[in-house]
Amino acid sequence: MSEAKSSPKGGGFQFKVRGPRDFYGGLALIALAIIAIAASAELPGQSGFAFGPGTAPRIFATLLAVCGGLVALTGLLVEGPPVEKFAFRGPAYVLCGILLFAGMIRGLDLSVVKIPARIPALGLVIATFSAFIVSIMGSTEMKWVESLIVAVGMTIFCVLLFVYALGLPFQLWPAF
Repeated sequence: MSEAKSSPKGGGFQFKVRGPRDFYGGLALIALAIIAIAASAELPGQSGFAFGPGTAPRIFATLLAVCGGLVALTGLLVEGPPVEKFAFRGPAYVLCGILLFAGMIRGLDLSVVKIPARIPALGLVIATFSAFIVSIMGSTEMKWVESLIVAVGMTIFCVLLFVYALGLPFQLWPAF
């Protein structure tokens, strides 16, 4: 728990973080809002009653900062659970799944790592299924049969949505 200490002579400001998870989560939301405001700084804003492309991002970022401030304030005023140890396994597997999907859907040119070869694009079906399986492996509660069923179901859903419903020009299978 964080405490600001007063001077030995007394007086000074003292506060105690009673809900660390809320307090630091609120600070993270405020930081994210500041990044969003900075990223939208170059976009033109509101001109009179007409909205510009930068208006909505700034409004939502400001609302996010206000909500983050309220959450952080709650962490100062209300007792809450401590911040737990961060688990790297799940996010690492999900990130690997995303990178695997990107490499498989577009293909990989290995000449950037000085290997004179190219792995062709493997198509939406194989890329999606593989990405789901790798991402699911990040869970400590993974069961293979359930994971295979979910991966097949999500692959079918992605093919139906992106190729047939939205009409996006994805290659479904490898073209060797």
